[in-house]
Amino acid sequence: MAKPEAAETPVSAPVPVPARRSSKLLLIILLAMVLILIIVVAVFVVLVVSKKNTGGNASASQHAIPLPVVSAPVARIPTVDISKPPIFVQLEPFTVNLRAKEGEDSHYLQTDIALRVNDSKTADALKGWMPEIRNRVNLILSSKSISDVQGDLSHENVQSEILRGLNAMFGIPPPPPEVPQAHGSLGPIQGVLFISFIVQ
Repeated sequence: MAKPEAAETPVSAPVPVPARRSSKLLLIILLAMVLILIIVVAVFVVLVVSKKNTGGNASASQHAIPLPVVSAPVARIPTVDISKPPIFVQLEPFTVNLRAKEGEDSHYLQTDIALRVNDSKTADALKGWMPEIRNRVNLILSSKSISDVQGDLSHENVQSEILRGLNAMFGIPPPPPEVPQAHGSLGPIQGVLFISFIVQ
């Protein structure tokens, strides 16, 4: 007996996928993977470099010899109490010939000077020393030339020299160089003030 022939079912042909669409999708995936790979490498490099820097510094600091700490000397700058105004001792005017260098004209200096002290007891005590004070100031002023008293800082330099010279009479060492004239002195004479300063 003959078998009935099976009906042939039609086989549908595969639908071709456009080549452009698949190549675009593949390109996007590749670019995304490359981008992710670059980010991972960058993060890894940053972590390794920062770990080396901190690790290197830590090991260097572990083996470093500690330096001794040297504290700078602290200059004692006297504080000013505004509620207690200072006392001033007025000296008689000075007129001295300035030292003339060769070929220079002679000049003279006329100045009024006041000494600043802390209290009236010191002011009264200085009156007994007045001849020696005037002599010391005279020697300092007459040792100056015209260029010594006409520079930018000439007044401050002369004031500082007189202050140091007068306090040295009472056994007070000069203040350290970092303490300017404006901050006074630790001696009985706190400051030297020029009321007038005329060079002719």
